[in-house]
Amino acid sequence: MIRRQRYRLRTPSTGREVLVEAEPGKIYRDRDTGEPLEVVGKVLPLAPSPSKLPWAVENLRFCPHCDQLAQKDLNDCPNCGRRMGPLSEPAR
Repeated sequence: MIRRQRYRLRTPSTGREVLVEAEPGKIYRDRDTGEPLEVVGKVLPLAPSPSKLPWAVENLRFCPHCDQLAQKDLNDCPNCGRRMGPLSEPAR
């Protein structure tokens, strides 16, 4: 379970972004340039969450019971609580 909130941080000079489980008030620095990273936004799902996957099209699937979006790494739907079936194999 994610205990801390994940944030998307950006290096101002290069535009490179990184996802970090950040602590409030702590300054994070770019490993190459050494300049402070700026917070761009919070990453969904918000903490605490049973899933570590960020909300993105490639990480989501529809629950067959309530037809709501859920992360692929979850067995139970976070909306209705019912067990979701296994993921189907990609077409070859």
